[in-house]
Amino acid sequence: MSLITISSIERITAKRLADLLLAKHPTPDPNIAIVDVRDGDFIGGHIKSCLHFPTSSLDATMPTLMRKLADKHTVVFHCALSQQRGPSAALRYLREKEAAAPEKKDGEEQQKVYILDRGFVGWQEQYGLDERLTEGYRKELWEEGY
Repeated sequence: MSLITISSIERITAKRLADLLLAKHPTPDPNIAIVDVRDGDFIGGHIKSCLHFPTSSLDATMPTLMRKLADKHTVVFHCALSQQRGPSAALRYLREKEAAAPEKKDGEEQQKVYILDRGFVGWQEQYGLDERLTEGYRKELWEEGY
């Protein structure tokens, strides 16, 4: 039985994530992955270079996600508010990862998994208009309370 719970997964602020992403700007840091698990609410913008793995298809796509994240040092999950879908996806990912390789190898760097605090709603309030960090942003959708 896994000891990993949603409450044991650290949260990362939008500011801290933006700082990490901009540290190697304009080239995305290949060691960081952002996983956006929003479904239809993905419309209206997303964090630049994120991986879109909608919650509705996560059962089928989890093996692909596991492969894509295998070599990343930092992984950040989020949904709209990071209250349910994002944390659940992060928990599921960590449990699947633990089941696949229960013991850490000597010298292997531990992958850090976070949940984006306040999700994309909080992100777009700060960085929606910042084209270095956000793609496909449609301000009018967010002003209407999307």
